[in-house]
Amino acid sequence: MQIIKAIPALQAALKIWRQAGETIAFVPTMGNLHDGHLSLVEDAKTHANRVVVSIFVNPAQFGEDEDFDSYPRTEQEDQQKLQEIGTDLLFMPAIDEMYQPNAHTVVSVIDISEKYCGASRPGHFSGVATVVCKLFNIIQPDIAVFGEKDFQQLVVIREMVRDLNMPVDIRSAATVREASGLAMSSRNNYLTAEEKNLAALLYQSLCMARDAVLANNQPYSDIERQALQFLQEAGFQPDYFSVCRRQDLRAATPEDAELVILAAAKLGNTRLIDNLSFLLQIQ
Repeated sequence: MQIIKAIPALQAALKIWRQAGETIAFVPTMGNLHDGHLSLVEDAKTHANRVVVSIFVNPAQFGEDEDFDSYPRTEQEDQQKLQEIGTDLLFMPAIDEMYQPNAHTVVSVIDISEKYCGASRPGHFSGVATVVCKLFNIIQPDIAVFGEKDFQQLVVIREMVRDLNMPVDIRSAATVREASGLAMSSRNNYLTAEEKNLAALLYQSLCMARDAVLANNQPYSDIERQALQFLQEAGFQPDYFSVCRRQDLRAATPEDAELVILAAAKLGNTRLIDNLSFLLQIQ
């Protein structure tokens, strides 16, 4: 596995592959890799000749009071994991490699970026869209793979690629869960043992809400309110719980068939997000 930190060296390596007619898949990460990340790499390997993974803790997507400084960084362990599963190239740029001093350009996907997590974390999705746009420009992959765990991020990236006519095929991979149902996340490392047991209730609340939607005997607003109450009584500080159209994350109606339920809640000092997609049979 090649490990490259400078953009010119990365582009020179990619040029050799392209001249040989090889396709390139890309998996962007912030490191502290777990089985969820590795599943994205494995998926990427099935769709391209070469796989590039980036590890970059992007300061632009963290708010002033968020966990940029304490975000877990495990570079040596990450490199070993990627080597073991056959990653072709790891790109690990420094901040000053990715951002010019006094840069003034920001990529924003309006509307969708201002809802749900975007409402609680102003500027977060502009930071995500900007860094992903830069990485796409640098790497120019044929395919990029994102996890469905952060479903709003996935929709933001898809809209950006569509709106800017980027020639990148955006693929998604299913959320990888622990035995309890808890979605794997780097921020799970912040949870105490007791909190980790409780955290699985977030996924349970999604499953209960899905079943209530499928039963089709109460308004979605009631289902959302009951889920928020369930989480609050379990010890969470819920942020939102919303039944949405899968395509654009607008509030779902009984006429919508492809649905996703989005949820975010704090447990102790840890903010957790999760979602559940399903199909509704329209009568």
